[in-house]
Amino acid sequence: MSATDTGGRVRAFGAAVADGWTRERFGLLAAVGLVLLAFGPTFQVYLFTDFLVVALFALGFNLLYGYTGLLSFGHGLFYAGGAYGLAIVLRDLSPVVADVVGAGVAPLATFVVGGVVGLTLVVAVAVPVGWLSVRLEEIYFALITLAFGMLGYSLIIQDPAGLTNGTDGVIVLLGSVDLGAASVRLGGRQVYYALTVVTVLATTYGVWRVVNSPFGTVCKAIRESPDRASALGIDVRHHRWMTFIVSATVVGIAGVLRAGLASVASPGLTHWSTSAIAVIATVIGGATYFSGPIVGAFVFLYIRWAISRFPTLEAYWELFFGALLIAVVLFFKQGAVGGLLLLRDRLLGDGDAGGGDSGDSGGSEATDAGDGAATDGGRAADDAIIDGGRAADDAIIDGGRAADDATIDGGRATDDATADGGSAAGAPRDDSRPHRGDDS
Repeated sequence: MSATDTGGRVRAFGAAVADGWTRERFGLLAAVGLVLLAFGPTFQVYLFTDFLVVALFALGFNLLYGYTGLLSFGHGLFYAGGAYGLAIVLRDLSPVVADVVGAGVAPLATFVVGGVVGLTLVVAVAVPVGWLSVRLEEIYFALITLAFGMLGYSLIIQDPAGLTNGTDGVIVLLGSVDLGAASVRLGGRQVYYALTVVTVLATTYGVWRVVNSPFGTVCKAIRESPDRASALGIDVRHHRWMTFIVSATVVGIAGVLRAGLASVASPGLTHWSTSAIAVIATVIGGATYFSGPIVGAFVFLYIRWAISRFPTLEAYWELFFGALLIAVVLFFKQGAVGGLLLLRDRLLGDGDAGGGDSGDSGGSEATDAGDGAATDGGRAADDAIIDGGRAADDAIIDGGRAADDATIDGGRATDDATADGGSAAGAPRDDSRPHRGDDS
């Protein structure tokens, strides 16, 4: 890319930022906010880092649920897989890595190696689990993923080969990187926050590219109608399997970040209640929007934090979240993102309420809108074909009835004519009898 092209893109971006509340302006403000937050209170930095990890967890889950139509209650298995892969490498292989790369950068190198090992473990588990799970659909798919998740939970607490340390989990110590005279502690709030932001943004962009690629278009076609997708020549089961693996990999990255943030990899990460966090965040935010799981994770964590500020409410926080989910299901069928877009359209007077996520114009939500229009068009075409077929059938039936009536009427007319002709022909014979009698 030449300097002229770069300068032109920068000028175009600046013009878009100055043009109003565009996507570019929101992106710039978000980037500035992410940088400023690093200098905020330590707990708020930790809480926002936690939000980023949960958002990535829900985003990976939604690739399977919102874009392919498969509800999983076992994604905690891959969440824990990434965490345990990192924790075991940091515990057992840190001296080996230090001998290879040197003690100064060993903690960072070990973290990277642990992340790669964790993702390799996740993929190795996701391949057979996904292959078996995608053979089922709907509630049966949800149940088999739940069974695999709880199977992993039981296996971890059994401490196989002394790897998982049973119910206590594996402690994660990130260490410090020595860069000459400076020393950077990877586990520091600001440092780990920066590492998480970079990782989450890169992974989110990768997921965005996936859902807006031909692969993602096929996912949405399968979500809308597996039978029609199969009729078009798509191998539905194979595509679901590939989506399962990609979804598990994204969740595994979130698991690696979780282990470093919590400083421990515990069996609770595999439990169904952890998998339910991704489900709740996605339902709150809106599964049909790319940003839905991210917004849902923000609402989930920060409402949970606000409730914890009041000890009286903290004891009944599940009650409040239950009421929140009921409200979302009843009044915000497209989640918080759909509700916000509807509110924006009503305030601004736009007529295309619920048309898609403003952050994805030309992206996944625009594609969803196109898919919806195509689906509606297909349904209209089907209705027209059905109505035409019914009209044709009625015309054929009416024609057949008319032909039958004409045939019956013609037959009756013929019978009447025959009867009349027979009567006329028999009359002379009746008149001749008296004459024959007279001659005799």
